[in-house]
Amino acid sequence: MIAPLILAQSGGIAETARNVGEQFGFNTVLFFSQVVSFIVVAFLLNRFAYRPIISILEARRAKIAESLANAEKIKQQLADAEAKHAEILARANDEAQKMIEEARASAAALGEKRLQQAIADAEGVIAKANEATRLERDRVFAELRGQIGRLVVDATSKVTGKMLTPEDQQRLSQEAAREVAA
Repeated sequence: MIAPLILAQSGGIAETARNVGEQFGFNTVLFFSQVVSFIVVAFLLNRFAYRPIISILEARRAKIAESLANAEKIKQQLADAEAKHAEILARANDEAQKMIEEARASAAALGEKRLQQAIADAEGVIAKANEATRLERDRVFAELRGQIGRLVVDATSKVTGKMLTPEDQQRLSQEAAREVAA
């Protein structure tokens, strides 16, 4: 009730606002020039700083996702290689057991001396089969370690955005190989 009386006595809202603005040193021209300057600076920052930064961050996010997908693919290949290794080893053991049983059966008919010779031959076959599977497993693991090391180096250089020195590449490759072996 008092506010409408004060406004009516002083000449209205516009008059009161002008008086208050003069008391606090408000300058209309300066105010509007600052608003225009702010809008120009905000537009330039949005156009030349904010958008490029967002696009760079999106590109990095995509590279990281791709690297993670590659890592999962390598893990799957490693699991497949291990399953193949177990299958080869099981087959070799089965064949060796069959050979041992056959050798034992024939050796019983031929005598003790031939029995010992057949068992030795079968054990040699087992040793050769085990060695062949071990060599195959080692080759597959070495190949996978190399691929993992390369992918770790590639992913690290993509994520960090810089080229890695040969020493850094070697160190990262060795760390990745140790983790895969564990």
